Amino acid sequence: MFRASLMSLLAVAVLAGCSNTGGSSSAPASVADNDGRCQASGAEFAIGKQATPALVEQARKASGSQIAHALGPRDAMTMDYRSERLNLHTDAQGVVIRVNCG
Repeated sequence: MFRASLMSLLAVAVLAGCSNTGGSSSAPASVADNDGRCQASGAEFAIGKQATPALVEQARKASGSQIAHALGPRDAMTMDYRSERLNLHTDAQGVVIRVNCG
């Protein structure tokens, strides 16, 4: 019993150390309790920015999605809807113009 309590306390302490209470990131914190489903509103900060791999990853985390990718105006895309996927649509210069789930 004591060992289980000690392990639980240790796990809480480790997780608390991983939390981000401030900082300089312009991306919002990830969406909580969404079971990996995309919430595009969390990634709207990316609109107007260059779609770099780092930005795609920030947007994925902020939307709570499991998968994210950037799509250019001439890129092929699947027509299947996946609730855990974030799409960052870009213009010809690679600037994000729209975000949506699917």
